[in-house]
Amino acid sequence: MNDVQSLFSVLKQTADPKVVDAIEDLIKTGADHELNRINLIEFAAKARLGEEPVISGFLHASRLGIFDLTWNVLCPGCSGVLGAHDTLKQLRPEDYHCGLCAAGYEPSVDDQVEVAFTVSPRVRRIAAHDPNTLPSWDYWRQVFWSSGIDISEDSFGRLIDEATLEAIELPPGEKAVLSLQLPAEFVIVFEPVTHSALFLDVKGEASREKQATSMIFDGVHAPTGTIPMHPGPLRLSLENQTKARVLPSVWIAGHALHDLLGKRKPIVTAKRILANQTFRDVYKADNLNIDQRLKITSLTFLFTDLKGSTALYERVGDLAAFDLVRAHFRALLEIIASEAGAVVKTIGDAVMATFVRPEQAIAAGLRMRKAMDALNEERGTQDLLVKIGIHEGACLAVMLNDRQDYFGQTVNIAARVQGQASAQAINATGPVVKSPAVMELLRKADLSPVEKSVELRGISDKVVIYEIP
Repeated sequence: MNDVQSLFSVLKQTADPKVVDAIEDLIKTGADHELNRINLIEFAAKARLGEEPVISGFLHASRLGIFDLTWNVLCPGCSGVLGAHDTLKQLRPEDYHCGLCAAGYEPSVDDQVEVAFTVSPRVRRIAAHDPNTLPSWDYWRQVFWSSGIDISEDSFGRLIDEATLEAIELPPGEKAVLSLQLPAEFVIVFEPVTHSALFLDVKGEASREKQATSMIFDGVHAPTGTIPMHPGPLRLSLENQTKARVLPSVWIAGHALHDLLGKRKPIVTAKRILANQTFRDVYKADNLNIDQRLKITSLTFLFTDLKGSTALYERVGDLAAFDLVRAHFRALLEIIASEAGAVVKTIGDAVMATFVRPEQAIAAGLRMRKAMDALNEERGTQDLLVKIGIHEGACLAVMLNDRQDYFGQTVNIAARVQGQASAQAINATGPVVKSPAVMELLRKADLSPVEKSVELRGISDKVVIYEIP
């Protein structure tokens, strides 16, 4: 058995065997571009596998060295990769600037940081491992743009045929002069390796005289502004002062370019990975630096607490109570993981968990309640009564006590909403209950939330919460 086969044998011990088989088949038979920045949602759909088992399988495979995991900061405008990082620790707090869109963005882990997987060179060598050798258009598709841009052959062909005035490869230290005929449209000169851009606002009367401008590639991503031009001939001088080749293209910023950039497909985001149980288990303290703060605009928190646990220990004794509490934890943790959530921590007899979407948390809460009923019925008691609170909102992802955690008012409210719950009740706030997916879930379950106004410690105004009976 060779080293690669040994890795897959180990992977089958931790990941879904069907996912492992699909990964192995992709590595053996997939084209080079299919193994670079793999879009896991697309992979799961093609392989007819669940997204969560696929994500879990790729995380385990990455930890074994089968794949290289990257955190790619994306431009929301063009889906270009503004920064590729091996870990979240490398994520910069300041803005990332997109030369193509002439805009700066503070990276948001909600939808602006893509998590992608590329096969490791030790497993299989692909062209993208040497990006400077890729043909120009392959570089655009495999390196500059993320896995979230839907680049079909037709749309990319339109970009080349209808929107591209010129595209060249310029070796290190070389110069070139392009003679172009400018149309009366906005024109962009963009270079994807250095992310350098030059904008030409072409309008007015046509000029017979040759206009001239120049562009130097020196690795500095400074915006160059917009130069007014007339339709007609242009002499464009280009100089590469970097130590790598550059790939400048001259584009008409018209329908073909906008159509290409507007077609997107779902990606696995950093938020989804941070709220994934396998990632928390496998990567542990590798997530963030101790002084790092990542803003998340929307995350759903679920808190549980076991009602009357102190009295339970007194009534049935330490050993029996411990077994009951452990069974309760086992059931809750299995449900959280199966609903695509992650356990942040347990505190005494309480659980704090996160979910990407509110309906996942509500589904988990309803299943938790049924699971406690089943455990109680098995034992012929009513000892396991769980109170549940759910809230959704903005927060910060941080490192506390060598563990990824969350901080902010959303977390505080979620915990205190749980504190207001009666035994076996689920309390949820308006942002959760009013989301369309939750409303549909509750309708199908024939459950009508009861609205009530409560005071929460540390919150100045009364808060409206909904009790799901």
